[in-house]
Amino acid sequence: MTESELIEFDVYYDYQCPFVYRLFVLLHSITSSSLRHLRIHWRYFSLTQVNSKDDGWTVWAAPASELVRGRLAFQAAEAARRQARFAELHVALLHARHRDGLDVDAVDVVEDLAARSGLDMKAFRKDLTDPTTLDALAGDHREAVDRFGVFGTPTIVFPDGAAAYVRLGEAVEGESAGDLFDRVFSMISSEPRIREIKRPSRPRPRD
Repeated sequence: MTESELIEFDVYYDYQCPFVYRLFVLLHSITSSSLRHLRIHWRYFSLTQVNSKDDGWTVWAAPASELVRGRLAFQAAEAARRQARFAELHVALLHARHRDGLDVDAVDVVEDLAARSGLDMKAFRKDLTDPTTLDALAGDHREAVDRFGVFGTPTIVFPDGAAAYVRLGEAVEGESAGDLFDRVFSMISSEPRIREIKRPSRPRPRD
């Protein structure tokens, strides 16, 4: 893998997931420092939907009056996409949730992040209450499950259909980010025979 080679892939994600944030930090470090040439498509995937035990209920069709964990952040991201400012709010939402410990299910928090990200707030508030902003979530989530068998986040999917669920033990930045990226992504894209690798957690020493 050369540094000049364009590497394109989708990442299915949920703003609530800490492992998504760790992957985001890695990828952001790589793209911001030009360590690798990446084209990343962030795709919505609801963990609340996956964990629901109610047959027939969906995150995207649930009444607006129902507080659904994680839904508001997806709506906000799609509202920002309509203003061609998805990237700005996407980064802000991830940092707010995982670095700053803010509640991205709270309207006031999300609106503050949107304003700081340079969005037209009148249009943003209108789109935030528009039920069609959830169409993209429904489409991405269904495709993830039906086409690729996605079950959790983050899941990376390459254009040829190679896919893997990746959980990093920590957020990696700096020069080592490129090396880790090469190792992980090479295995995902070129070795489909490996179905799962999971490190056991060492037991704590007894007193």
